[in-house]
Amino acid sequence: MGDFATDTEPYRRELLAHCYRMLGSVDDAEDVVQETYMRAWRSYEAFQGRSSVRTWLHQIATNACLSALSHSSRRFLPSGLGGPADDPMAPPTAAEAPWVQPIPDSLLDPAAIVAARDSLRIALIATLQKLPGRQRAVFVLRDVLEWPASDVAQAMGTSTAAVKSTLQRARARLAQEPPDVEQTVEPGRLSTVLGHYIAAIEEADGAALERLLRVDAKIEATPWRTWFAGRATCVPYLVQQVLGSPGTWRLLPTSANGQPAAVGYLNGRAYGIVVLTVTTTGIARINAFGDPGLVKRFGFPEAV
Repeated sequence: MGDFATDTEPYRRELLAHCYRMLGSVDDAEDVVQETYMRAWRSYEAFQGRSSVRTWLHQIATNACLSALSHSSRRFLPSGLGGPADDPMAPPTAAEAPWVQPIPDSLLDPAAIVAARDSLRIALIATLQKLPGRQRAVFVLRDVLEWPASDVAQAMGTSTAAVKSTLQRARARLAQEPPDVEQTVEPGRLSTVLGHYIAAIEEADGAALERLLRVDAKIEATPWRTWFAGRATCVPYLVQQVLGSPGTWRLLPTSANGQPAAVGYLNGRAYGIVVLTVTTTGIARINAFGDPGLVKRFGFPEAV
């Protein structure tokens, strides 16, 4: 056995991604990762290399996540609270709900973002929230991290047969409401679309936004439970209730969940984060997270 920090620190970002998939919140994930390292440090001498350090840390983290889930409620996107609204002119309705949060790509291992991009998408993170904790853990360990069933069983203190049964139930549940999966888009194209989107918002150009959105595009923005589906509804909502006049909004490019994103400022003050789902045929979804605290989390100033 070597030095604790030397042995364990290389896995911190990987563990953060794992806990984020489990919990749907970057704040909660960071708390659990910190707890994981505390538990690991206390039991480091007794570990004795019975498995790889990576497997051992994931076992601790998974059980810490399950413990956290037993004391918290499921996290949502607005689309998880009901169907889309029909009237883009009606004032949106707010909701106090535990919202799914985006995670900055800067906190994650760049190699992991490329290798497991789909498993970090906002749509999948929200869908995973519909699974009970143990189903979620088994699905992430088996289908995302690709652990053998026997290793998952050991990590969760159960049998291999139970793991296989739990995974089957998780897959069946996800198949009922599969997350939106976008087509592969070249990184350069993603940057171009993000740039056009930022320009359209900052210039309050509804026509440009209409050209960027797919016909079936969706818009949802926390803390509103109201959300919209279809370009014919989304564009009037943006024009009438969001854009304001040129200069109302300032957006700075960033990335979250392996997706193009922007930090938003409304009249110079922090608004939150906007994450785009971009496909080869246009923007399929706009997820806006109206939380000024996220701006600092992404490493940007509170005002511009």
